[in-house]
Amino acid sequence: MATAVDRSPLDSKTEDELWLRVYRRMVTIRLFEEQVNDLYTRALMPGLAHLYIGEEGVAVGICEALRPDDYITSTHRGHGHCLAKGATPDRMFAELLGKEAGYCKGKGGSMHIADPATGNLGANAIVGGSAGIATGAAFSAKRLGTGQVSVCFFGEGALGQGSLYEVMNMASLWKLPVVYVCENNLYNEYTHFSEVTAGDILARGTAFGLESEAVDGQDVRAVHATAKRLVERARRGEGPALLLANTYRYHGHHVGDVSRDYYRSKQEEQQWKSERDPIQILSAWLTAQKLADAASLGQIQAEAKAEIDQAVQFATAAPYPGVDKVAQDVYAGE
Repeated sequence: MATAVDRSPLDSKTEDELWLRVYRRMVTIRLFEEQVNDLYTRALMPGLAHLYIGEEGVAVGICEALRPDDYITSTHRGHGHCLAKGATPDRMFAELLGKEAGYCKGKGGSMHIADPATGNLGANAIVGGSAGIATGAAFSAKRLGTGQVSVCFFGEGALGQGSLYEVMNMASLWKLPVVYVCENNLYNEYTHFSEVTAGDILARGTAFGLESEAVDGQDVRAVHATAKRLVERARRGEGPALLLANTYRYHGHHVGDVSRDYYRSKQEEQQWKSERDPIQILSAWLTAQKLADAASLGQIQAEAKAEIDQAVQFATAAPYPGVDKVAQDVYAGE
């Protein structure tokens, strides 16, 4: 198994090291997702996957504002969240390929990865389905006095789910340490969010008394600064928040959504890739600040690629769980 990457809090590092490490994590997520797409197109991965390419700045910027014991809940587009919170690529790939070495022993797959050891309470294939879990974790943290904060990632499509507003209401009433993060990548599957989402998104949080802010999700530095402030506010007992991260997914709704001309143009996609790419934005800043040059950034990319290649080799060689374990580690309720 590949050696786990150091996931200690970035606040223990200097500013220079912090942003170079952020860059490495974003590149790792990008390369991981590109490899997922390759595995799918070569028919080596069962089921579908929803790629996070283009949104890396949100997951990394927010998770770097968290303690290792803080909680997150994720979505069907959750690989980036898992990796940003501390998951390693080898066990992630093993899970996607249905192998026993995966985080859920190969039984969760792409949309149900969980790793309590890193505070990841799980991805969820139900739109908005993890909001109650994140809120419950925040309730527990407050009752136990642990000082932990819970972050609930969800897409803008979840704004149509009533359960989200129910838990926001409770979180506000009880001043729970939870930050609800809406990743608005503009499209609810194949429909622009403006066609199905009425009114102001931030007004939804304000109506419940949540501290509500928007941020450019393509600027990881802005995401991190805003998230850090909201997380520490929640940790101090000052109540929940809603963070709207405006971002964009480069690929389709899922890996099988290849031709997207019927709901968005190639010109739009190319504009986001060329002008608003989160990795390019950070690399340009690093270069301008003389914190890195093309050679050092290239070295980071090469090291990340080597880690991903090694992780894929590990996962493809790993065994499947035995037939005798089909009823183990699975749960069902009436």
